[in-house]
Amino acid sequence: MRTEAHTHGLTTPPHPDSDAAFLGWQDSLSGDIFPLYTITVEDHPLFHSTVSDVSLRRMRLRIPRTPSPYPQAGPSPWHDLGIELNHPKTAREAIETARRACADSAGGRKSDAGDRAGPAQDDDAFAFFDALVEEQEAVYETAGVLGLGDRVWILAKLPGFIKVHHKDIVDKYLLLTSSHDGTSHARVTLTPIRAVCNNSLTSTFEGAGDVHIRPPHPGVPASEQAVAVLKQSHALYEQLDVIFNGMAAKKISAGELRDYVQALVPDNEEKENDPRTEEMRNRVLQLHDSGQGANLARGTLWGAFNSVTEYTDYMMSGGDSTDRLDSIWFGRGEQLKLKAFHLAEQMLRV
Repeated sequence: MRTEAHTHGLTTPPHPDSDAAFLGWQDSLSGDIFPLYTITVEDHPLFHSTVSDVSLRRMRLRIPRTPSPYPQAGPSPWHDLGIELNHPKTAREAIETARRACADSAGGRKSDAGDRAGPAQDDDAFAFFDALVEEQEAVYETAGVLGLGDRVWILAKLPGFIKVHHKDIVDKYLLLTSSHDGTSHARVTLTPIRAVCNNSLTSTFEGAGDVHIRPPHPGVPASEQAVAVLKQSHALYEQLDVIFNGMAAKKISAGELRDYVQALVPDNEEKENDPRTEEMRNRVLQLHDSGQGANLARGTLWGAFNSVTEYTDYMMSGGDSTDRLDSIWFGRGEQLKLKAFHLAEQMLRV
């Protein structure tokens, strides 16, 4: 493929647990962008060769963490609640790292954090997923705890990207969560994250993206469960690729945008001209015009949907950062994003 001699980003030094160094994001003449790497394994026949992520996966070489092609992107909503992981091989190691970070940040409440962290055996809730990490089908990238350890979470990155109209990168993640307070079972949820703004777009897809994990039946290898989750995740991401690109191709007028926001946040029948409702609508409309990454999607259904996710992830009021993250992934914010997603799906069919 012919490319322009221009890259986004700088070469990063090779990580000891990777087999390549990231060179930058490359522009192709077709308008597409893609990451390039150089192989750093000295005894490899292609040592110092420049390759794509697809080639690295085909050669079963470990891919380093790949920076966003948009350096202006702000921090994610969970950046101060999670810790970046250093290529852990097991979910238990990832959770223990997050717990230590939580205990350290708790200061005087350190012993209480340890006491509330939950039974150690629960750290093996995602042991089945370790097989995917070992086979380089996923990478444990970030982990954290909510509250004082009542709920633990891991963001696991899948290979590849969704490219919306060539340049708008959506990273493919799975969110692994487990609660020690008895309110929820271990689960895996589809969590696409838009690189230009770090919005988590929607965690479930027609109810199928949320996979509740149960211990495998006696005699059934845990690896089979992992393969089933991976297969389902890839299938759902293929569908999301079609839907997201369909949203980006769907032009909408200013009137259609207002109708979309009106349907998303309808009038409060008990109050006339509820100021909170009006403020919410106006903020979403403003984000469509000037939010992070608006230049990539303005005037499209994709832009309308992302204005809602940006509002939800960064502007929705209520509580501290822990409460906000709980809302984004599990509560009010997630429900609003799902409603926005399904409304956009309906508009695609018109």
